[in-house]
Amino acid sequence: MNNEKRSCPSSPLLDNCLEHCKNTIPVINDFLFKIKSKLSDRLNTSNKISNAELEKDQYLAHGLAWVATYIESLNQMLNWSQTLQEKNSFEELEKLTLQICFGEYLSQLRGGIIMSQNEVIRPYDFGLNENDMRDFSKGSINFLIYNGNTDSARRMLVDILLDKVGAASFGNNGLESEYELIREQFFRYSTEKILPNAQTWHLKDELIPMHIIDELADLGVFGLTIPETFNGLGMDKTAMCIVSEELSRGYLGVGSLATRSDIAAELILANGTDAQKKLWLPKIASAEMLPTAVFTEPEIGSDLGSLRTRARLDNGKYFITGSKTWITHASRANAMTILARTNPATKNHIGLSMFIAKKKSGSKESPFPDKGIFGTEIKVIGYRGMKEFELGFNEFELDSSSLLGGIEGNGFKQLMETFESARIQTAARAIGVAQNALDLALGYSQVREQFGKKIVNYSRIYSKLALMAVELMVSRQLTYFSCKEKDDGRRCDLQAGMAKLLSSRVAWAAADNSLQIHGGNGFASDFSISRVLCDARILNIFEGSAEIQAQVIARRILENRNN
Repeated sequence: MNNEKRSCPSSPLLDNCLEHCKNTIPVINDFLFKIKSKLSDRLNTSNKISNAELEKDQYLAHGLAWVATYIESLNQMLNWSQTLQEKNSFEELEKLTLQICFGEYLSQLRGGIIMSQNEVIRPYDFGLNENDMRDFSKGSINFLIYNGNTDSARRMLVDILLDKVGAASFGNNGLESEYELIREQFFRYSTEKILPNAQTWHLKDELIPMHIIDELADLGVFGLTIPETFNGLGMDKTAMCIVSEELSRGYLGVGSLATRSDIAAELILANGTDAQKKLWLPKIASAEMLPTAVFTEPEIGSDLGSLRTRARLDNGKYFITGSKTWITHASRANAMTILARTNPATKNHIGLSMFIAKKKSGSKESPFPDKGIFGTEIKVIGYRGMKEFELGFNEFELDSSSLLGGIEGNGFKQLMETFESARIQTAARAIGVAQNALDLALGYSQVREQFGKKIVNYSRIYSKLALMAVELMVSRQLTYFSCKEKDDGRRCDLQAGMAKLLSSRVAWAAADNSLQIHGGNGFASDFSISRVLCDARILNIFEGSAEIQAQVIARRILENRNN
């Protein structure tokens, strides 16, 4: 028997797994280079590629993005494992997570990556032949494919996880202790204050109570990344992500409250005048000002360069006229960041400007009390707690000091500077939702019995649980890597896009599998997993859909063809 395809049956833990994982990296990096070359030749591209060129072979371009995301994920999982080993913290749980991850993701790279429920991208789609793939059928790659993700490994992993139900962390995330202390603090808050109420808020489609917002403000959530000079805590994006994770683990709507303030603050910090920073940042940090982002328009979606909302300057005042849609927290918010066209002669992003403006907080009886603003609520199946609106502006008046940075025409550029953070934040929120789904599935699988035994003992159940836990760690490592790149001042739109792309899929898969484990009960509105499933679905759409993310990733990769 070929011993390359057999591991010792006495233990599912692989000997020298780290070494085998290291050995795969040159092969998978070369695999990516071959795919890039094939696609570049097919598209006949230069170093500057357009979306129009990518759309010639959009399926393959997006497939490239998924391949690159898997390979970056494996690189980051290896880095995580090596760090833990150096600290003598590489225990059974982490070892099993690593080998199952490599076994599964290498197998998909070789056989086909699931881009969506009915779309699979395979090596031969790119024109790769058997000779191109020969290294995928031998050595450490073959060993890990056959021995990494086994039934016994998944069973052992779940046995360990069952002892961690109710804990803040299900494994060593590789972060410094200060970050895990933050996790523990917000896990406790979420467990005590959010989880017991989340299903009621969801079913009644209620706004998150103001006392929760006040408590979050007292905990420093809204000023977490705002410098201390503006009354913030001056922490980094990694801390912000952990807070978003744990709050979203309780309820996605609560986790998203912090995101709105963080992105508004980043816009002002990076682009505001000194006066705008002094005026707005302390108020955002204290939650005196709750911002909403007013960017998207009907029929426009992600094509922000085509926005039609007009900002007309007249005697030192701007007058906003136009329509916006999918504006989250629009009624309760008392501040807006508005993207509008100040140069009507333009038809692209060049004529756009960003405004930061006050508005009156609305009520149920009068949701939009300001003159020149009107709105209609959009009823949604999930992501509740803040409410979505279509907004109309009819000569809504702003002082000229509302123009962010004081110069027209910079709005699109200013917004693009926040997309890295927004997508990292969405990845973090997705991780929190996925963790909630795993929490619920682990708990239910231990109390539900069928045919005389707890369902956690059936292989189809513990296999689902194991892969949920593994992909959670993969998503975390990819997201934390993006955070570190951002915190260190390096461009990370590629890494942030990958983190958002993968984590959103992981959240949906986790929620879907968790509901399946709950069976018919999961379809009942009284069970929390029904809410988690609805919440998970939006993550693949907002802050750039999965297709938009893949397009951005592919363009960045193809523009750097030789690396």
